[in-house]
Amino acid sequence: MGVPNDDVVLIQKGKRPGEPHVITVNCPDKTGLGCDICRIILDFGLYITKGDVTQVLCELELSIQRVKVTTTPDGRVLDLFFITDNRELLHTKKRQDETCEQLHAVLGESCISCELQLAGPECDCHQGVSSLSPVVAEELFRFELSDKETRLQALSPDMTKLKKANVVVDNSLSPAHTLLQIHCVDHKGLLYDIMRTLKDCNMKISYGRFSPNSQGYRDLDLFIQQKDGKKIVDPEKQSAICSRLKMEMLHPLRVIIANRGPDTELLVANPVELCGKGRPRVFYDVTLALKVLGICVFSAEIGRYSTSEREWEIYRFLLDENCKFQLSSMVAREQIVDRVRRALMGW
Repeated sequence: MGVPNDDVVLIQKGKRPGEPHVITVNCPDKTGLGCDICRIILDFGLYITKGDVTQVLCELELSIQRVKVTTTPDGRVLDLFFITDNRELLHTKKRQDETCEQLHAVLGESCISCELQLAGPECDCHQGVSSLSPVVAEELFRFELSDKETRLQALSPDMTKLKKANVVVDNSLSPAHTLLQIHCVDHKGLLYDIMRTLKDCNMKISYGRFSPNSQGYRDLDLFIQQKDGKKIVDPEKQSAICSRLKMEMLHPLRVIIANRGPDTELLVANPVELCGKGRPRVFYDVTLALKVLGICVFSAEIGRYSTSEREWEIYRFLLDENCKFQLSSMVAREQIVDRVRRALMGW
């Protein structure tokens, strides 16, 4: 049986260029283990090939908890990143110097100053966002796609596939486990979305298999148990799990553009896990998509928002009007939402 207390992680490179790496993890089991592993893998951002500030922070294993970005009247930009250190070494001078040096190396002469300070209690990273209007909140957290969003599919043919997610429960193939058969469109973080959902439902995944990407879809077979080690035989509980999984695969992230007074605001929302963690790398993917589109961010903030059903992490970006897009145009807004959503979904 080997030594059960030895935690081992092995990485095997692909035999040929372009082939995937195989990561083998040997560690004590727990409810939500798959979710935690998927979170770590997703947090490494294996899709990323270009650099900016957020990538440097991710490479340094610094998690962005909250951001405030403002543009001063003289054209300078002040970026405040509220971060935590996955290595728990940010209190040391060596770690602080390493962080500043890496940022200076990337930003070059455009970086006027870089300072690290301990944030006070008034900078709680889990504080709520400034108020959302009822209309914006309804559109952002709606379960079903609205007619307005359906019309957006002309620009986003991939989005029509999301409605085809299928989840089947089977208790006949295993005497001790419930089999979940999932067929859905593939996207970046799909396994994470499934694992975090089952973790929040207190379900334990004993083993499973998933197919390679086939024409944009994946098939997954997961053998699961309740936290007490029993199968899921209650029809209502089965239905609730299937509905929850479909919801998380249909809408892992929400993206809309709305008016905020005289300004144009891009809002991105993702569910917060019951343990309090948000989705990795959302800020990086959004800012990279806006950069590719040539859109500057006048200000940005990250916060939490609670609905009657759950807590959400909200990213709010005030967009600079001085860009190639006419931000008041519905067509331009649809193009921006489409590009941001594609970046987040890895399409």
